[in-house]
Amino acid sequence: MKGIIALEDGAVFEGESFGAKGEEIGEVVFNTSMTGYQEILTDPSYSSQIVTMTYPLIGNYGINDTTVESSKIHVSGLIVREACFYPSNFTSQKSLPEYLQENGIIGIHDIDTRALTRHIRLKGAMKGVIFSGDEDVSIENLVEKAKNWCGLNELDLVKNVTCEKPWKWSELQENKKNGSDPIYSVVAIDFGIKYNILRILESCGCDITIVPAHTDADEILGYNPDGIFLSNGPGDPSAVTYAIETISKLIGKKPIFGICLGHQLLSLALGGKTYKLKFGHRGANHPIRRIDSKIVEIVSQNHGFCVDFDSLDSSEVRLSHLNLNDKTCEGIEDEKLNLLSVQYHPEASPGPHDSAYLFTQFTKMMEKSKTLSGTDARV
Repeated sequence: MKGIIALEDGAVFEGESFGAKGEEIGEVVFNTSMTGYQEILTDPSYSSQIVTMTYPLIGNYGINDTTVESSKIHVSGLIVREACFYPSNFTSQKSLPEYLQENGIIGIHDIDTRALTRHIRLKGAMKGVIFSGDEDVSIENLVEKAKNWCGLNELDLVKNVTCEKPWKWSELQENKKNGSDPIYSVVAIDFGIKYNILRILESCGCDITIVPAHTDADEILGYNPDGIFLSNGPGDPSAVTYAIETISKLIGKKPIFGICLGHQLLSLALGGKTYKLKFGHRGANHPIRRIDSKIVEIVSQNHGFCVDFDSLDSSEVRLSHLNLNDKTCEGIEDEKLNLLSVQYHPEASPGPHDSAYLFTQFTKMMEKSKTLSGTDARV
């Protein structure tokens, strides 16, 4: 079957299909990771995005049921140079093409992904339509559909990926307890949360309740948590106004830790602003610097929007991490208000583990808060 990706500016790339038949619209982006394609596919932060993998061979170690970041695939489509139909790995249960076909996701390969990535880098992330099928299709119509799509600006995608009702991480059938009793009670607000965040929080001694993104501050505080976690998620943070309002009411009440979209929403709740990056940061090999120690970390990233640190009150909020590629804000802290957030993904797996200390930092914030308030550790 033929596979086509048509961009809003009229650029068209043709190849072969290796996934489901159909047509989908989304923002065309690229990811520079060499591995982790199954985690990328199932990351809710990629909702309404068509992902181009820059590494030339994708699918060589196959697919298994445990290497997922959510309950389903969230990307609108996948573009690769060469798809592997015969994976070789002892954990593999099926091939990548089989996985996409079973889940109704379009995948195309035999595309010049270098040219496509360069096009995006020069002109920015673009609206596009991905097509797969045997029938003839009008290229002009595909381009026109891409042009007419609203895009991600001012679009609330969180409502499409958040959970419908509160649930406990321990309730997930695949979840395996780490064998020790929890010490801290954490409420995680689900803007599109990744499973590995929950796995690491649990390993740090947290008992986790996940609540929908629209949950109000009173209900969250009603759980009497030791800390509040703001998750990753898709889309334009400024469009998630209900979450910004809720977070503003939680600030100062409990220790708060945010990742990616959670970092952006926290910054907006503090009175800051966000803006859209030209082509975003997506991959497992991005350098950031800790401001306090000057240590450089290699981190995993996936975001198209960024916090304008200059819009925040620097007398209260401290810039904690800086992107060394483009000098954008990668993290903030406020010790008085017990706030900590980062733009990148310290939970990345597969990926670098340089930033795993942030989860320990969150538990220390909770421990200090519990000590000051005179409460006992939860068991």
